[in-house]
Amino acid sequence: MEYKSIKDWPEDERPRERLLKLGAEGLSTSQLLAIILRTGGKNKSAIELARELLMKFDSLREIGDASNAEFSEIKGMGSAKLAQVKAALELGKRLMQDKTENDSQRASFKSSRDVYDYYMPKFFGLKRERFLCAMLDIKNRLFKEVTVSEGTLTSSLVHPREVFRYAIKDAAASVIFAHNQQ
Repeated sequence: MEYKSIKDWPEDERPRERLLKLGAEGLSTSQLLAIILRTGGKNKSAIELARELLMKFDSLREIGDASNAEFSEIKGMGSAKLAQVKAALELGKRLMQDKTENDSQRASFKSSRDVYDYYMPKFFGLKRERFLCAMLDIKNRLFKEVTVSEGTLTSSLVHPREVFRYAIKDAAASVIFAHNQQ
């Protein structure tokens, strides 16, 4: 089978053109990754390279956690492409963190789902376990957040005295304790 560059594909099948026409949500993960990669390798399109990455690492999270050495095992993944992928994934993390940082001025919790939606981006991608104390006013609005403990990859030592010290000192009406689990 003869190799065809993405430039030779029909316009409505090219990832970049599809993104501009349909929006990013209309593309698969491999198509989005292909746009970031821009080009493939020798006799390999950007989409084929993106699919190879996803097959090797199983998920975007695993791609983000992969070492440079693991990437170098894939033909066509040089340092420039590695940098592009890592930068895009880091921008995604920062986008999630920006949202929670901007929301913290008005964060209010009515349910456990609200707590999850607020803290999941803060815990995303952490390599160590972290235990937080969120202090709330009488209307369940966040007014202060403290990292009580940051541990190792698999554990975080937390003493009850340390947990409640902050809440008592700052006269919290209620508290939420949040912990990422690896």
